[in-house]
Amino acid sequence: MIKLKQLSKTFIKDGNRIDVLKGLDLEIQKGESLAVVGVSGSGKSTLIHILGTLDHPTSGVLLFEEKNVFEWPEKKLAAFRNERIGFVFQFHNLLPEFSSLENTMMPALIHGLSKSEARKRAEAILNDLGLRDRVTHKPGELSGGEQQRVAVARALIMEPEILLADEPTGNLDSETGSRIGDILVQLNKTRQITLVIVTHNPLLAKQMSRRIGLQDGKIYFCES
Repeated sequence: MIKLKQLSKTFIKDGNRIDVLKGLDLEIQKGESLAVVGVSGSGKSTLIHILGTLDHPTSGVLLFEEKNVFEWPEKKLAAFRNERIGFVFQFHNLLPEFSSLENTMMPALIHGLSKSEARKRAEAILNDLGLRDRVTHKPGELSGGEQQRVAVARALIMEPEILLADEPTGNLDSETGSRIGDILVQLNKTRQITLVIVTHNPLLAKQMSRRIGLQDGKIYFCES
């Protein structure tokens, strides 16, 4: 489903060249779950941002179903991102002035779905994630785990084929983090969503069907 061919990413900071990713080759199959592990600064977040088309590689190719998406115009790329990729981040990124329901509805409204259809989808997903009684609550009225579940609901509303999660349990206590991890694993199994998780959590990484390690911008191990 996803192929990386000699993918590299370089930043220039204060006149200095920083090679963050160095010629990565990787294939991710449809419906699999993949953990990306490594120390801070190894390139994990840069990789997941490129997989999500939020950032462009400096060189190399990223293929989705054999199509080089970075050859597309930005409008088409943005539509692809909205329709087919869901994102979950460490710090939720929920809009504080909106309720759980409104935050969840946002990608659907941006896509152009009617308010009634967006609301219907959002209510169903929040209910599935155990948040039926929290739909009118704003982020400041929710626990950390509840906020992250709202973030997962928001990521799922467009029924994406790919779910990318960058340290989704990194800001949570171990028990709450375990529950969020279980939710993500269950979504992968029941909905066949391709799941890629960047994590420092070894227990969460072990729940994935495959694990790769990044070090100094290169893949140094790959195991299932």
